[in-house]
Amino acid sequence: MTLKDKVVAITGASSGIGRATAMLLASEGAFVVLGARRAPMLERLVDEITSAGGQATFSPTDVRRRADVQALVDKAVAQTGRLDVMINNAGIGPISRFDALRVDDWDAMIDVNLRGTLYGIAAAMPVFARQDSGHIVNVVSTAGLKMVPTMGVYAATKNAIRTATEVLRQEAGPHLRVSEISPGMIGTNFGDSITDAPTREHIRESVGAIGISPDAIARGILFALTQPPEVDVGSIVIRPTAQA
Repeated sequence: MTLKDKVVAITGASSGIGRATAMLLASEGAFVVLGARRAPMLERLVDEITSAGGQATFSPTDVRRRADVQALVDKAVAQTGRLDVMINNAGIGPISRFDALRVDDWDAMIDVNLRGTLYGIAAAMPVFARQDSGHIVNVVSTAGLKMVPTMGVYAATKNAIRTATEVLRQEAGPHLRVSEISPGMIGTNFGDSITDAPTREHIRESVGAIGISPDAIARGILFALTQPPEVDVGSIVIRPTAQA
């Protein structure tokens, strides 16, 4: 299947996995509608995509605000008349041990990783219902598959979305596809949001040692999107071969 003229909204699109996915899908013919908090970075990315012959636009999006996520979907529909794919990618990981009691960080992860994804689902579903077609892709994490210290709240938010994704898949009917992508250790700026210094240094060392390119995740998303309409790729796990 081809992505030519498909309309794809992506949250967390200004860097890392979101950016790599936007670049790849645009190169495959998709019209990408990019959402993230950092508008200047989105502007530069749109320029890069269009200079290479692709189609892109953006809407400043803080996924903690439902109205922002709705505005992203509304922009896609206003400019193209449709939305084919919603990629809920925005996420943060200010991880730490529970006894560090960084409750503000816990709240932030719940707001971005959990609520932000649910807002993306809520914004896209009415459009997909009108079209009788659509595809929701939720980016979760291998942190929810192997439990390790410091990852408790982060993994909990990702596993909450994993659960929601599976239930949505069962409820979706024959014309809506639902996929989850679980990245492992990826070479992104994930560690920048970590406020606990020892944990931040450990993650940066691990990413530097074994982290793989976010392009690997983008290719996994492309694989899920380009299956025939009757094929639903429910779950993909992508991690470094060196990751335990």
